[in-house]
Order: sequence, then structure tokens, then C-alpha cells
Amino acid sequence: MSETYTDAHLKQVLTTTKVVAVVGVSTNPVRPSYYVARYLALKGFTVIPVNPVYAGETLFGRQIVPDFDSFDEPVDMVDIFRRSEAVPEIVDAAMARIPTLKTIWMQIGVEHAEATAKARAADLTVVQNRCPKIEYQRLFGELRMGGFNTGIISSRL
Repeated sequence: MSETYTDAHLKQVLTTTKVVAVVGVSTNPVRPSYYVARYLALKGFTVIPVNPVYAGETLFGRQIVPDFDSFDEPVDMVDIFRRSEAVPEIVDAAMARIPTLKTIWMQIGVEHAEATAKARAADLTVVQNRCPKIEYQRLFGELRMGGFNTGIISSRL
């Protein structure tokens, strides 16, 4: 069963996050990992693309890196686009190599109870089975442009 997160909690995570390492990013524009990373970059987040398959290629003006050892930038959030069974290894590596880490975010369909408990025990915020792009759009009133009801009354179209 999926966890429930308050809008205030998700909004706080998204407004305090500045740098996101997107694990499992794709260079294929029709893949969700591509357009989520692109959206975050367009919204002003610094996106560090992480995928050993595409390491060395450029995406959104940044070189794709194979792993967390390949950069030394401070990172606030790791956004995971991998299967749930890959999560523990990613969380362990992120916790070991990213001292500035605040949030582990697992995409829609991605959950791992043990990795979540371990990250929370280390005082990290964990969001499972959610998409930061969808949550950002929903919480900051952008989804209405796509025809979704945000619950916000506005005269803007």
C-alpha cells in the first residue's frame, strides 16, 4: 500500500530542493525519465543525469555520469527511475557518497520498505511511488493547463 504525503510536505521538499541526481535517466525523449529530468531542469533545478549506459553523453547541457562517484557537487535529492529491487543499492550508494543528501524520491511504481526505513533512520526524507514533475505541477497550479482539476479556483486559462 502506498504512503500518503501531505501537500505541505511535498511542497516543502520541492521548494527546498535545488540539485537533483536523476538515476536511470534516458536520452530517449519519449521515456518518462527524460521528460521528468527535462522538466525539472526547465524549472530551475540543477539536474545531474546518472546512467552508466549513457555515461559521457550530454543531456540538458550536462554530461551524463555513470554513478555517484563521478561528481562532487552537493546534491539535495536523488530521484530514482529504476525498478524497486534496485533501490537498496542506490540508496546505500547515495547515503555513502552524497553528504548533502536530504531526500530520496522514488518514481511512480517504485517502492522499497527496507531501503525507506534505512534512509529515514539516517534522517533523510523519503517519497515513494510519486513523480516530482506531477507533484510540482499539481502543487504549483500547472496541471490545469493539461485539463486536470487542481482544486484551485482561478480566472487564468
